[in-house]
Amino acid sequence: MVKALLDKEKIWQLLSTVADPEVPVLNILDLGIVRDVIVSSALEGLGEVVEVIITPTYTGCPAMDMISIDIKLKLLENGFKNFKITSVLSPAWTTDWMSEEGKRKLKEYGIAPPHSRADDTANPVIECPQCNSTNTKLISQFGSTACKALYQCQDCKEPFDYFKCH
Repeated sequence: MVKALLDKEKIWQLLSTVADPEVPVLNILDLGIVRDVIVSSALEGLGEVVEVIITPTYTGCPAMDMISIDIKLKLLENGFKNFKITSVLSPAWTTDWMSEEGKRKLKEYGIAPPHSRADDTANPVIECPQCNSTNTKLISQFGSTACKALYQCQDCKEPFDYFKCH
């Protein structure tokens, strides 16, 4: 039982090194897509089985296949041989699951982080990640990926992505 707890802690540490392929400054824990890690006993002689449960940011998100592969490779590289990746859709992922550290990393990277869904309104005030101005304008509901919208700061004139709430 103690080994399983140690393995589970190690796996969480390993998952913190798996980057989001679309926003490489974030890891999958920053995104909040890892729902759980389960380490259980396998059949005699096979050792433990590791299950990593993930929830996609969007149903059909193209990055999830790459994330699953990266998780598998990370586990293999670190000696875990019996594992499975389980994708669950319910409850649906929300930007509220993102870490505060992840939101800070987004802003430093030049992407406006999402607001809390509790604060979400029809016309949210989006702060420019470059100059911190709130004098911004929505250009397109879709930015560089489906999970982002394109804005422009009316003060510094820079375009930027906003990671949409959902």
